[in-house]
Amino acid sequence: MSGGDAARRLDLTRGLRHGHRLLARFGTIGALAFVVDVGTFNLCRHLLELGPLTSKTIAVVVATSLAFVGNRSWTFEGRGRRGAGSAYVLFGVVNGIALLIALACLATSTYVLGLTSPLAENISSNLVGVGLGTLFRFWAYQRWVFPTAPAPEAEAGTDAADAVPGHHRDGTRLAA
Repeated sequence: MSGGDAARRLDLTRGLRHGHRLLARFGTIGALAFVVDVGTFNLCRHLLELGPLTSKTIAVVVATSLAFVGNRSWTFEGRGRRGAGSAYVLFGVVNGIALLIALACLATSTYVLGLTSPLAENISSNLVGVGLGTLFRFWAYQRWVFPTAPAPEAEAGTDAADAVPGHHRDGTRLAA
């Protein structure tokens, strides 16, 4: 195995470890936000007797605020920082889209399929809707809300694949 191959494997290993850590942190914050979302939804829906869509909207707003603080300060802490205001606006837009996904699932089960039991409402909004919304959020947070800062090599006009000093992009050693 050449030095370039070893360097690439080491880079890949670091990347996988970082990816697992990022996913674990995102999952932890997401789990906390999920508990707040489900608890607030059921409190609004069944104790305060608000409508299902109103209850879900309130729950998402409360859970989103918690998730913003956790993701900004912990999950994506090493990422390039936008101003808190612009990051929160982007975060809100992404979560607004995720809310629409959850509301579409809840509205479909409630008003199209006629499934109005507490179990049906929780499955459609808090399992299916939140699940689909979470996939969208993870992708969108990384892409727009908390993007990685460009590497110094990228700013200088080189590709990140050229990051192994003394090697070409294909891994072969530069001529001495």
